[in-house]
Amino acid sequence: MQEPPQVIGFCRFSYPAEGGFQVEHDSPEARRAYLYDPARLAERFAYFEAICLPGLRVQTDPDFTFLILIGEDLPEAAAERLFALTEDLPQVVIVARPPGQHRPVCKSVINAARDPARDCLQFRLDDDDTVAADFVARLRRDAALVAPLRAEHRLVALDYNRGFLLRPSAQGLQAEESVMPYHSMGLAVAVQAGCPLTVMNFAHNKLNQFMPTVTFTDSRMYVRGHSDNNDSRQKKHVKPVHLPLADAETEQVFRARFGIDADQVRALFA
Repeated sequence: MQEPPQVIGFCRFSYPAEGGFQVEHDSPEARRAYLYDPARLAERFAYFEAICLPGLRVQTDPDFTFLILIGEDLPEAAAERLFALTEDLPQVVIVARPPGQHRPVCKSVINAARDPARDCLQFRLDDDDTVAADFVARLRRDAALVAPLRAEHRLVALDYNRGFLLRPSAQGLQAEESVMPYHSMGLAVAVQAGCPLTVMNFAHNKLNQFMPTVTFTDSRMYVRGHSDNNDSRQKKHVKPVHLPLADAETEQVFRARFGIDADQVRALFA
């Protein structure tokens, strides 16, 4: 009997990659100074603690691995804080690597965690994104639904395009439902056993140029965190996003669906 697919999630936490950012820097030293600035790290930790980790903690299917890539030179206090925040999550594996080319390093980290004899369902999150409580369970179910397609193709993308945009603040959750096809936090890639390619080999918005894709719009499956300092918002002509303050009913949706607690958010961002 064939083993069920392995499930691997991946996240970079202020990893000083060469490439992989919208914000450009003149030197590796300048990039590290930007990434490791204490104020920026404090913000990244607040988003990570308020948004990313809660969704992982409430997964109804706990059989997954979540890789967090950090730089070997991440400041010691930040590394200790990251380990402390994730010590209650046995699925988390923190991997420290020296600076290197973005995609090759990410690919090597994911493949080092793989069982090459098993199919693998891979997803990626930024440190301010998360997934719904049944995300891992849905991956397994929906991968089984498209088993004939997966048998014919080394790679098949599963696109969950309905979720929320969220700006956490001292007031609580500023949020709005969204439908965003082929965005990283709602995507997964089913990879055949023996295939060395990973979810990090491709730009998320171009996956449909390289593999068959199946889109699901029936359920809110992701939260995308919003901040004026997001890397993706540093490009020219990016329009501001105005998100309404969530009411009590919407706060309950976030708590039940993603483990995100509005009171914790108000405390973290006070």
